[in-house]
Amino acid sequence: MTAILEGHGLHRTYRLPRRGPFEPGPIRTAVDGVDLTVAPGARLGIVGESGSGKSTLVRLLAGLEAPSAGTVTASGRPVVASGPAAAMRWFRRETGVVFQDPYASLDPRMRVGAIIAEPLRALRIEGSHGAMVRSVLERVDLPADVVDRYPHEFSGGQRQRIAIARAVVHAPRILFGDEPMSALDVVVRARVIDLFRSLADDLGLTLVLVSHDIGVVQRLCDTVAVMSAGRIVEHGPVSLLDAPQHPVTRALVEAAPTLP
Repeated sequence: MTAILEGHGLHRTYRLPRRGPFEPGPIRTAVDGVDLTVAPGARLGIVGESGSGKSTLVRLLAGLEAPSAGTVTASGRPVVASGPAAAMRWFRRETGVVFQDPYASLDPRMRVGAIIAEPLRALRIEGSHGAMVRSVLERVDLPADVVDRYPHEFSGGQRQRIAIARAVVHAPRILFGDEPMSALDVVVRARVIDLFRSLADDLGLTLVLVSHDIGVVQRLCDTVAVMSAGRIVEHGPVSLLDAPQHPVTRALVEAAPTLP
């Protein structure tokens, strides 16, 4: 079976601000030679301490940034994030992304209905966009009348449901999440985890989820990759968290909160 998503030899470096008028800024390595294969239908959690490179890795896999070296492929097809937007439309059609801050990721000047329908317009998807929006709102347990309201009128948990609706309205095959529960309180977080699980089950999604919270990954994912200093130090079934071998993994497990 062809992998739905692969990263080969991924590196990502950044030039930091210069230290003086004649001295270039130092180079920081965020992702350092990562190989990763995601099977169709997998639910992969990428975990690590702050600064480990996990969010940068998911941005590379999602085509939101181009790697400094290495390649990303989806179903065997190269993903070229540095190319023209039109050349990436096929990949945008296959993927959806949910970000950490549900308020910052929603345009406050747009009504919710227009926000959710935005991918349908951008990807030139035919059909009744209104019906598609109403259908996805039902999936994320929001009433149809939210379409005429603005993001600031909702709680953090509701805003994240709106963001999730926008990410899946075009029926992608892969759903990326970059710390999508970290801005939510514990009770709301548990409900959003349940929503991710039900969407994955009902829509047959492949999940790639970044989290600093081991508890979230244990509850939602079936495989896990642990990152430290830009590299994957442990990777396998989520059960490895019950007996972690690497010191970084052990520290993350020991610090994990208990979800209700």
